[in-house]
Amino acid sequence: MHEDPIVITGYGILSALGNDHDTTLSALTNGISGIGAIRHLATSHTEFPVGEVKMTNEEMESALSLPADSVTTRTALMGMIALDRAVSMAHLTRESGSQNGIAFISGTTVGGMDRSEQHYLDFLAGEDFKQYISTHDCGACSEMIASRHDILNFVATPSTACSSAANAIILGARMLLSGQSDIVVAGGSECITKFHLNGFNTLMILDREQCRPFDRDRAGLNLGEGAAYLVMERQSHAAKRGVTPIVELAGWGNACDAFHQTASSDDGEGAYLAMKQAVERACINPANVGYINAHGTGTPNNDISETHAMQRLFGDNVPPVSSTKSSTGHTTSASGAIESVITIMAITNNFLPANIGFHTPIDGGMSPVSTPKLNTRVDYALCNSFGFGGNDSSLLFKRIKFQ
Repeated sequence: MHEDPIVITGYGILSALGNDHDTTLSALTNGISGIGAIRHLATSHTEFPVGEVKMTNEEMESALSLPADSVTTRTALMGMIALDRAVSMAHLTRESGSQNGIAFISGTTVGGMDRSEQHYLDFLAGEDFKQYISTHDCGACSEMIASRHDILNFVATPSTACSSAANAIILGARMLLSGQSDIVVAGGSECITKFHLNGFNTLMILDREQCRPFDRDRAGLNLGEGAAYLVMERQSHAAKRGVTPIVELAGWGNACDAFHQTASSDDGEGAYLAMKQAVERACINPANVGYINAHGTGTPNNDISETHAMQRLFGDNVPPVSSTKSSTGHTTSASGAIESVITIMAITNNFLPANIGFHTPIDGGMSPVSTPKLNTRVDYALCNSFGFGGNDSSLLFKRIKFQ
């Protein structure tokens, strides 16, 4: 039986590249990076460049018209902005998911850690900030984000490190195919915290300069933050609603090679299996893939492992590749959704995003797209997101025929 295709009918994005669709697209097509000096995080480690969202918490609260006494976290605020835009683009209403409702699946790992860090000593000293204890866990952030729209009747929070948002999208696709929901809004949100910064610094994988994914002289990653969500539904359901699909989610894959707590395997086994599953589910040949938005963190381990995985799947004909983490920073649990939106923008606007900072290929490696490649049509594009523990996911997006 032929499956009813899953299509994307709306999305919202917020990252270091911009606070909306237009500024994000402009930055991508002009090869502009959002990575810079730390401005919002209260840390002594100012030597590390990051990809921060260019808004304070107070500015986001104002943009969202929240009451002055609202109990929020930065992760939740960014998620609310991205969710609002996705709901608006897809023209969602209470009637949109009339039979099985609208689900909200939001990946995160840090949750409300920013407030916990800020007020930990206050928690011990008295009662003044105890209301923030309930905002700490990941699920609380998802509930806060979902509370913006009472049309959402199911909320879930996958937490698989840097593949969280990609796995939220995969879970959403499965819910649609099984008939559990008519519409799923899936993605993730993640803010930069001292927990993040100090943790990655302890692993010695932070670059003190602009990161250089897939470069021979790469020295680590730059952390980022942001949020993005996709509105997903079956094609027949979108037709009933009278909305125009943007792209199709044609395939997906998830594999856990469990090689190491933090490192990727030398041969990229998990990454290879995830991409292979995505391509096979779409019933296409690897040669049909026209672009890969790579996980591409800029660490010595990840980039060579992912390179080997791509070479295993595509042989000597690896399609154009870039890591947009060179523009946004590594947005960790939100990266799968942010990079999915960027990949969708690339398909619908006929360009390939740049892998900023690249100069010299890895021995035996490939040369990624180093400047934006405009006027380039891509019909199928992969988006990779790999998490600690080897939880690796890949999403395959397909151009809608009439585009």
